[in-house]
Amino acid sequence: QVQLVESGGGLAQAGGSLRLSCAASISGRTFSSYRMGWFRQAPGKEREFVAAISRSGGNTSYADSVKGRFTISRDNAKNTVSLQMNSLKPEDTAIYYCNGSPRMPWGQGTQVTVSS
Repeated sequence: QVQLVESGGGLAQAGGSLRLSCAASISGRTFSSYRMGWFRQAPGKEREFVAAISRSGGNTSYADSVKGRFTISRDNAKNTVSLQMNSLKPEDTAIYYCNGSPRMPWGQGTQVTVSS
C-alpha cells in the first residue's frame, strides 16, 4: 500500500522560489525501489511531466520548460522526494503531484501559484 503527501506549495512572485516535498508511506517494498517524479496540472490542461529521478538519485531528467530552473532530489532514508523551483514563471502555476514508477495512487497535490 502506498500513500503520497505533497506539501510546500503556495503563492510566489515571478522570479521567486518554492521548494516542494513529497512524503511516501509505503508497505511491501522499499521507497528506493521506485523511480520518482513530479507532475503538474494547470487549469483546463492535461497533467504533464515535470521531472524524474532514478532510484539511487544519480540520474535526473526534466521537461524542457523547467530545465535549468527546477531541481529534483530524493532522500531514500526519509522516503521523500523534493522539487526546488527557482526563477518561477506565471506559466508554472499548477497543482503539483509526485508519483513513481511503478505507478502509485495519486496524492492530493500541492497548489503553486506564480503572480506576474
